[in-house]
Order: sequence, then C-alpha cells, then structure tokens
Amino acid sequence: MKVSSPSKLIIASRESRLAMWQAEHVRSRLSELYPQCSIEILGMTTRGDQILDRALSKVGGKGLFVKELEVAMSEGRADFAVHSLKDVPMTLPDGFCLAAVMQREDPRDAFVSNDYASLDALPHGAVVGTSSLRRQALIAARYPHLVIRPLRGNLDTRLGKLDRGEYAAIILAAAGLMRLGATARIRCLLEPEQSLPAAGQGAMAIEIQSERADLKAWLAPLAHQATTQAVLAERAVSRVFGGSCQIPLAAFATVDGDTMRLRAMVATPDGQRMATAEAFGPANAPEALGRQVAEALSAQDAAGILAACTPDVAE
Repeated sequence: MKVSSPSKLIIASRESRLAMWQAEHVRSRLSELYPQCSIEILGMTTRGDQILDRALSKVGGKGLFVKELEVAMSEGRADFAVHSLKDVPMTLPDGFCLAAVMQREDPRDAFVSNDYASLDALPHGAVVGTSSLRRQALIAARYPHLVIRPLRGNLDTRLGKLDRGEYAAIILAAAGLMRLGATARIRCLLEPEQSLPAAGQGAMAIEIQSERADLKAWLAPLAHQATTQAVLAERAVSRVFGGSCQIPLAAFATVDGDTMRLRAMVATPDGQRMATAEAFGPANAPEALGRQVAEALSAQDAAGILAACTPDVAE
C-alpha cells in the first residue's frame, strides 16, 4: 500500500550548533522530497549537554544525549530525532529503532592545535584534550610522553578551551568540523592506522518510534546503503562488548563493491593492553562479520582488557 506524503513533520534535535546543522540538513533533504510538507525543528537541551564538569563515562554514557529526544517522540511533540550515530547507544529502548543512516562524512579523527602540526610534533608533557577513552588509549599507547586530559562540551566550547591555552592540542571528529565549516582548524587528519574511528563515527542517523511505518517509508530515501552496511558491522562489534563511552573500543568498516573490511580494537585507557582484529566478508552480511571480529578480539582476552577499565577512569 502506497504511503501518502507527509503534511507536517517535527524533528527533535539537541541545541548544539552541530546538532542543529544536522537537523537542518535533514530538513533540507526532506523538503526536496516533500515540498508541500511543513517541517519544524524542536531544539532541546539534554542531560549530556548539561553535565560538563565530569567525564561522560562517569555519568551515564551516550544515552544522556538521546533520552530527552525519545521522550519528546513518546509524548507526540516530535516525529523523529536526528543524531550523530556515534552518540546513539548500541541497544535502543523498546519501541524505538533507527529508520535511516545517511551517507557518512569523513570518519577520521582530526588533530587540532594552534601551535603544533601533529601529534609527533608535541613536546614532552604537552596536554592533549579528548572526550573519548578510545582516543585516550590510542594516543597513550603511541605517545606515552603526552598528558591526556578530559575535554567536554560542544564543538565551540572545546575549541574555545584550546584557544585559551588549556590544551596544546585537542582531538575531535573531523566530520563535525567539516559540517560546520571549520575545516581550517584541522592541522592534520589521523588515518585509521593511527587512530581507528569509533563505531558510527561520521554518520548521521534518524531515530523513530518502531510503530511508525509511515515515517519509515518517508525517511527511506535518505538512507545510504554502504554506510548502513558499514555501521551495522561496527555496532555489532561494539554491542558484543556492551559498547559505550565507558570502554575504549574502536570499530571501523569500509565497503568496496560487495566486500567489506572491518577493523576493531579494545584497550585499557592507558594503552598498555590492546587487542586488535581485522576481517573481510560480504557487505550484505555486516552483523555476521561484526560478530566474527568480536570473536577474534575475545580470543585475545578482550574481556580481561575491558575488565581492567574501571568506571572512574577519566574520559
């Protein structure tokens, strides 16, 4: 049965500049598809945005960025929510699902500094800021002479802390800087071999209530097949280990025709213990490949490594 075009849609979004850019981008795409539709954005402040004095891994993890948006959908104040996929918990609450994963922006990490060209150029004792235990572990393993400190807040807040001299350099997702027109702030991009991305990094996802078949149909044209396949594999790895911001875990897949390559890593926050795995498989069976790579990590005592990641480690 053909679903009629929507007449009005309301998008729930965090109010950060990047989140609003993402919501506006989705609104623009939908306006092209459904020019007669009125599309509004409901900006909201989440608990994750409000708690800036503690590491995210200490106060509840990624779910703090999406809970209020899910409540807005449940109460009928919004039809769907737009997220950075890396902020979305690996298991969604009952009654919610991801309706579409959009084409990925650059998934790499970016090195941002006013004084230094790269991690290699930082002097002994230089302070590097990051919001991610994954990045902390990877940097600590390769650059034990650097001091790594937590970095919270939205993108502009983080750049402001760098500009005030609180950090010699900070590591951010390249996608956010590119989307906000701040590419000039990037001194260099960290290749996956140097800093393996987080599951879903660079991808945007649209969350709906599972019962909304109409929304699934309307949003389907926004989905990007190769990105969807890649992030399904990545999230499958992360899900096996209870993936959240509370553990240093990376998972990154690329699709070449019908073949997918998936790389993953788990580590202790100090980078002293690390397990890595890689596998190739059919792109149309991403979750099976994810489980295969997770098993390879498990064979390297991934559980023991993650057990050493105490929850009070700074993020």
